[in-house]
Amino acid sequence: MIEIEEQFGSDVARLVAEVTDDKSLPKQVRKDLQVEHARRASPGAQTIKMADKISNLRSLATSPPEDWNRDRVMEYGLWAAKVVAGCREANAELAEQFDAAFASLMATQ
Repeated sequence: MIEIEEQFGSDVARLVAEVTDDKSLPKQVRKDLQVEHARRASPGAQTIKMADKISNLRSLATSPPEDWNRDRVMEYGLWAAKVVAGCREANAELAEQFDAAFASLMATQ
């Protein structure tokens, strides 16, 4: 984080720290924590989370990883919706974009 702070400032470093998962935890624990954390994250972190999930859903709709079957794609979409549910008030436009990306993903399945 020190390098990020030196290059981009303390505000950006704080946001990066706020949205970074603890990779020492098991994957499911990290996913559960993302859902929980999204509700109480700062508006900036919530905005980043929504933008990230929108990007991921759009990618999954157009070019999912070869080793992801339909169920895994659907599972990811439903989990992303849980994360974004706690963030929606941070940015109404991104919330609408998420809804569109989610609908598009579900239509491809």
